[in-house]
Formats: sequence, structure tokens, C-alpha cells
Amino acid sequence: MTVHEQAFSESSEFPAASRADWQRLVEGVLAKSGKTGLAGAAAEQALTTEVEDGLTVQALYTAADPAPAPGRPGFAPFVRGGRVPGAVMAGWDVRQQHADPDPERANRAVLADLENGVTSLWLTVGGAGLPVTALPDLLRGVYLDLAGVVLDAGAEFAEAAAQLFALYTDGPAAIPAPEATGNLGADPLGLLARTGQDAATGSQLDAAAQLAARCQREFACLRALTVDALPYHDAGATSEQELGLSLATAVAYLRQLTEAGLTASQAAGQLEFRYAAGADQFLTIAKLRAARRLWSRVAEVCEVDPAAAGQRQHAVTSTVMMTERDPWVNMLRTTVACLSAAVGGADAITVLPFDSALGLPDGFARRIARNTQAILHDESSLARVIDPAGGSWYVEQLTDELARGGWDVFQQIERAGGQQAALASGLVRDQLAQSWARRSADLAHRREPVTGVSEFPNLAERPVARDPAPSRPGGGLPRVRRAEAFETLRTRSDRQLAATGARPQLLLASLGPRAVHTARSTFAANLFQAGGIETPLSEAAGGSQTEPPDLDALADAFRASGARAACICSSDKLYAEYGAAAAAALKAAGAGYVVLAGQPGDQREAYQAAGVDDFVYVGGDAVAALTAVYEGGES
Repeated sequence: MTVHEQAFSESSEFPAASRADWQRLVEGVLAKSGKTGLAGAAAEQALTTEVEDGLTVQALYTAADPAPAPGRPGFAPFVRGGRVPGAVMAGWDVRQQHADPDPERANRAVLADLENGVTSLWLTVGGAGLPVTALPDLLRGVYLDLAGVVLDAGAEFAEAAAQLFALYTDGPAAIPAPEATGNLGADPLGLLARTGQDAATGSQLDAAAQLAARCQREFACLRALTVDALPYHDAGATSEQELGLSLATAVAYLRQLTEAGLTASQAAGQLEFRYAAGADQFLTIAKLRAARRLWSRVAEVCEVDPAAAGQRQHAVTSTVMMTERDPWVNMLRTTVACLSAAVGGADAITVLPFDSALGLPDGFARRIARNTQAILHDESSLARVIDPAGGSWYVEQLTDELARGGWDVFQQIERAGGQQAALASGLVRDQLAQSWARRSADLAHRREPVTGVSEFPNLAERPVARDPAPSRPGGGLPRVRRAEAFETLRTRSDRQLAATGARPQLLLASLGPRAVHTARSTFAANLFQAGGIETPLSEAAGGSQTEPPDLDALADAFRASGARAACICSSDKLYAEYGAAAAAALKAAGAGYVVLAGQPGDQREAYQAAGVDDFVYVGGDAVAALTAVYEGGES
């Protein structure tokens, strides 16, 4: 018997562990952490995590967790991918966005991208950006038979399409019509979501249908319409809302195109879907898989030919997750998002440069963005496996939950008269606002941390400046970012620094020896610096096991610091003995605002009577606490 055979034989003698065995171990862990009285399923339930509204993640998934059969790659319901070989044969489409309004500069950036691994171009033109008539200059030197072109021209999509058609047929790099690939970017309902202007939507839908008909006749590999879910994601939508609203948009386009004379199969072939890829890798993977399942169901009902029923997906790294502060961390966020999009089976992926929240990206940022895809595709071998997440009980269950939730949203929109009616009536805006309000509360309480902003901020970081990007159409759904509330406070700090030469300061007034106050003084420093407030530490009060803190020395230290606010940091035991007195001493020394780090318990009124204005603790509303320090310290 070999060593391996012996090891296997011995391991097979161990009894199989049951779920009940695991739950008993969980009970013991919870009891040690202070959560007693939980047994069996209740103990397991205590480990669940909420990732979005109504969407929870269990601590353990097994084969007993039900989920519909995902099918095979390239076949309905397309959960495992829209193509039989997935990305194994040709990889995914590395698609980079360009929005520079200067044609010469944009052309140099486009050529640099194409020479270094990018396979298609996503061009933002029209409006305040690059003029539609400048498309020939932008695409000068581009081999249009090798690089697909995706247009994003807003209300000028018909004019931009005409320019592109002319380049394909009569330009210096003219190509046979069947070799043209990409998308003309017509998305009237997405434009309505962005702008709130419904008057022109009808005529735009007609124009989009005409483009689809021409593509069907002349350009077999060119699509006319984009079902863009980004306006909803950018406004704070949950993944379920993003799925349901994109599905409602796609169904509206199917109706429009079939009424214009296209068959259901031809109409489906004119659509490309665009989704956001976030830093929650499993949520992104499951969202893309669920999107294909939902569209497969619509295609089945509409009797779309199976060859045209697979959903063409373009995944874009989320703008909601991008930060202006400590933007270098965005490289990590976009790497995770790109990985998730690839594992989720996206056909095309755009990695936004790390500085995209600041304005137009520079050459270094664009290089990092495209090399992120190169590393994941070529060095990490993500494209060598079809549906690498398939078979994961967690992913399959999450895919099913998202698909069901997205279908519920879709049905609600259909009952309201369809996507156009739901947008015009304000239904979509109201629902997204409610979702964002709940998520904003999680962000404010730091239940959803933002590294480098709400957690581990660096007040000494040098600001990153970029040329401003062209303004996007507005007036409809808002555009939100996770870091916005904290970054607004940081901007307030920057203004004070520019005006006075110093940032706002809050003295960390520690009581007792370092071992006693360090945990709370570290917590408080991280919290207040997230709002741009410097936190010098004073240990002047001293104190030990036998000697009380010197509150007179603490008051003197506050006067000398120049701060207008203070935060008392110590243990609950020392708070009970000296917390109120310390607050009174700080107030007498001129503190305009005094905070205590920790829960007040039943001593709240006593602390407040002594001069404590607020309490900061894990799980508290950090944004409200920081704003109060600014306002209280200035009074």
C-alpha cells in the first residue's frame, strides 16, 4: 500500500460531519463571543450577512441548497455563458472608453490602446464632448476591420451612426460591410433615464429602429442598440433593480423593433446589454449569470431562435465605487471588478482608469487599466476555463436569488406600463432613491467601509489633479458615489487649510496609561481623519492603577493645542470615575465641542450635563458625528 493509499484509507475511517455537528461548533464560537442562547439553525442564522436590500449570504452552502439547473455553456438558459467555448478560444473583448473632447489627443490615446492589447473602442461623442463630426479624426489610423467601435452619443446617436457608416463604406480605411463590428449605441430609454426629457423619446425610438433595420440589411455583425443598465446603477440601484430595469428596457426595444418589421430573432440580435461590475466579486458574477438567464426566458416567450437568444454582455467597472480621495486604491477595486466580470462570463469588459472620478485619465492610468485586463487574461489564465464559478453552491444559489428578484422588479415595471412610463412617472427614480438612502445609511455608519476614505484615510496624501472631463447629460436620475459624503467633509477641510493654513483639529484627550486608552484613541483618530480633521494625541492627563488622571494638565494641553474640539478616550472604568469631570475641565478650557469615544450606557444624561456633546462608537453615524464636530467646533 502506498503512502497516499494508506492516508486515504485512514481518512475514510472518520465519520462524515453533519450540518448539526457544524452548528454545534458554531454555537460554541458564538458563546465565546458573548452571543449565548443560540442553538441549531438559530446559531447558523446569526452568521448570515446582508449584502444588499433583502439579499443575504449564508455562512454555509451545500448540495442541499436548491438552485435550478444552469444548463451548459452556449445553450439556454445561458447561465454558464452565451458562447459554447466561452472565452477559451478568443478571450473576452478588451474594450476601453475614450471621452477626450480633443480629437488629436484622443486619437493618440486610441492608437496607444490598440497597439497595447485593447481590442475594441467605446467612444463618447456628442454633447459637450468630442463633436460627432470629428469621428473621422478620432479614428484616423484605426483598422476598422480589426477593432470594433461602440458609440455612446446620447441624443446624437443617429448623426454619429451616419458618420461611422460613412467611414465603413467610403472612408480611407473602408471595409466590407460584414467586417464591421461593434454597436451604434442607440439607447433612447437610457437617455431618458439620464436626462428626464421624455418629449423626444418616441422619435428616438423610431430612429433606433431604422438603424437596426439598416444593420440587419447591410452590416451583419454590427448591432444598433445598447440596453445600458449603468444609468440605474449610477443612481444607486441594487443588483436586482439593475437586472429588472435592463430587462424592461430590452423588452420595450423588442416591441419597437418588431413593430418596425424585424422578426423577434432579428430584433434580439440588435441588442447588447451593459452592466456594472463592482468590487463585490460574487455579487457581480451572479448578476451577469442571472442576466443571461432572465433574457433567455424573455427570448423563449418571444420565440427567438436559440442561435440569437444568448445575451451579449458588456461589463464596465462601477463608477459608484470609485473615489476621488486616495484614488490609487481604485486600481485594486477595478482589478477585482474585472476578475468578477470575466468569471461571470462577460463578452466585453471595460476597466475604467483609477483616476476617472477626477476627470480625464492620463496615459499612465489608461495603461494600468488595459494592463489589468492583460494580467487577468494572459497571466492569470482566467480565459482558459469556461464558467469557472459554475458548480459553486453559493454562486448558483445567489444567481437564482438575483434572477428571481430581478424578475419581480421587471414585472413591477411592466405593470406600471413599461419602462418609458415608469421613468416618466418618477416610479424608477423613487425606488432607486429609497435603495440609495438605505445604502447611504450603511456607508455613513461604516457598515460598508470605503478604504482610504471612510477607513484608513491619509490626510497627508498629495492631491491628484486631472483635466476636467466633458459633462454628461443630466436632469434625470442622479449620479452617486459611495465615498461622496466623506469626501465632501474632506473638501471642507481642504478649504479651511487653504484659507487659514491649518486643518480643523480635534484633541484626543486620553485618560490613563497608553494600554488603557489606545484602542479608543486609535478608533477615534481613524474616524475623525475620515472627515479631514487632524487628531493630535494628548497624554498629559496621565494616570495609572494608583494615580488619578491630572485633569488640570489635560486642560492646559487643550489650551496649548489650538484645537476647538476634543474627544475623551479611555476605558469604561475610568469614564465612570473621571469622564464627566474631564468633559467639564475641557469645556472650562475653551473646548467648543466635546466628544466621548464609547457608548454612554445609562450615564448619558450625566455626561451631557458635564459638557459631553456627542458620543462616537463602532456602528454609529460617522457622517453625522463628523458634521457635528465641524459645526460645534466653529461655534
